[in-house]
Amino acid sequence: MMTGQQVADQAQAFFDRGELRQALARRVAMATESQNPQGRESLLRYLQTEIAPALSAMGFTCELLGNPVQADCPFLLAERQEGDGLPTLLCYGHGDVVFGQAEHWREGLQPWALLEEGDRWYGRGSADNKGQHTINFAALQQVYQARGGRLGFNCKILFEMGEEISSPGLAEICRQYQQRLAADIFIASDGPRLSAERPTLFLGSRGSINFRLSLQARQQAYHSGNWGGLLSNPAIQLANAVACLVNEQGQIQVNALKPPALSAGLKALLSDIPFEPQPGDPPIDPHWGEAGLSPVERVYGWNSLEVLSFLAGDPAKPVNAIPPCATAVCQLRFVVGTDWQACGQYLRRHLDSHGFEQVEVEVLSSSLATRFDPESPLVAWALQIMQQASGKKPVLLPNIGGSLPNEVFADILQLPTLWVPHSYPACGQHGANEHMLKSIAREGLQIMTRLYWELGESGEHVLQLLGKEAGK
Repeated sequence: MMTGQQVADQAQAFFDRGELRQALARRVAMATESQNPQGRESLLRYLQTEIAPALSAMGFTCELLGNPVQADCPFLLAERQEGDGLPTLLCYGHGDVVFGQAEHWREGLQPWALLEEGDRWYGRGSADNKGQHTINFAALQQVYQARGGRLGFNCKILFEMGEEISSPGLAEICRQYQQRLAADIFIASDGPRLSAERPTLFLGSRGSINFRLSLQARQQAYHSGNWGGLLSNPAIQLANAVACLVNEQGQIQVNALKPPALSAGLKALLSDIPFEPQPGDPPIDPHWGEAGLSPVERVYGWNSLEVLSFLAGDPAKPVNAIPPCATAVCQLRFVVGTDWQACGQYLRRHLDSHGFEQVEVEVLSSSLATRFDPESPLVAWALQIMQQASGKKPVLLPNIGGSLPNEVFADILQLPTLWVPHSYPACGQHGANEHMLKSIAREGLQIMTRLYWELGESGEHVLQLLGKEAGK
C-alpha cells in the first residue's frame, strides 16, 4: 500500500515528465471565449474532447447538461460513486476564458499557444481556469492510479463554460440537480493565492452589488454663459450625491451598508496574514478606506464603495453647455453580515435625507457574500495537509476580496467550501501575457494529490469533523 508521500512523489514525477504541460497545451490551444458569441461552438467541443474523456478514463459517468439560461454555454456533470459509507466530494471548474486580446500580447507570445519562458507558461486560460482544473484532474488521476482504479471517496464534478460571463444558468442548474449534486464537502480552485510563495486556502468571497445613480434635469443642454448660475447642473448635483455616500477618504457614510464590527476571531485570523505588495502592484494610499483598519482588514473583512464610471455631457468633445443629465455606476463590495438585500432601500433613504430626492437609484446586479467558518475542524484538517505537502505554512483567508460563484455551492447546495488557488496576483488574468508559474503548478499538484489521498485515507474522520456518520 502506498503512502501519501509516495503518491505525492508520483505526482511530482508526472509533472517532471511534462505530462501536465502537454494536457494544458492542448486546452490552451482551444479558443473557448464565452465573451465572443461567434466563437461559442468551441465551448461544447472543449467538454466533449478534453473534459469528458479525462474524467471517463477515471471511471466517471459524464453527462452534458443544457443551460436553461444561455443555451450555447453548456454544463457537464461527472459522477463516480464508490460506496455509501464514504464521503462525497464536489469539485468545480470552468473551461471558458475571456477574449484572447492577441494584439496586446508581447512579441513572441500568443493567447492560443502555450509558451514556456523560465518559470512561466504563457497562454490564455493558463491561470484562469484551464491551468487550475488541469492540476486538479491530474491530482485525481494520481490517486486513482495509486489505489488501483479507486479514489477512496465518492466524487462529483460540475463543470461550466460561462463563468467569464457571470455564470448564466449555474444557480438554476444547482437547484434543478440539487439531489445529484448533494455532497459532504466542496473543494475547487480558482482565483489567485495571496502571493506566489504562499499556498493559500480561502473559504468564500466578498459579494458585490452594482447600482446606477442618475439625474435627469432637463431634455437638452443649455449654454453655460447664458444659463450658468441659473440652471442646476446635474453633474455637480450627482457628484455631491456620491460624496454623501462615500467621503473623500473612501469611507462609507451609509451606516446600514457597513458590515458588523470585526469579531475578535476574525481580527486574529487577519492579523496573521502579511500585507506584502508584489512586483507590479500599485502603491496603496495609506489613508484611504475605513479608519482604524489595517490594509488586510479593509480588503478581507470590510466593505468598500467604489465609483466605476461617471458620465455627464460628452467627455471626448466637451462643449460650453450645462449637461441635461448625469449618471454614475457604483459598486458595493461586501462581506458576510451585510444587509445587502436592502441596499437599494438604504441608498434611497440616505439620499433623501441629504436632499437628493431627484437622484434615481437602480440596482443592476448582485452576488452573495460567502464565508465558511474559519474555526471549523475541517479547515484545520485541510491546512495541515497543505503544509505537509508543501513544507510551507499556508495562508488562510476568510474570503477573497473579489467575487466567485461560490454562493451557489455555499447557499443553494449548503456545502462547506474550500478553495485552493493555483495562480498568483501578477498572473495577467483577464489581460495580456496571462501565465501560470510552473513552480506553483508543481506545488499545487502535490497539494491537491495529498488532499485527495488523505480524503480517501481518512474519510470516516472527515465525516466526523462535519458532524456526520458514515453511511448516513
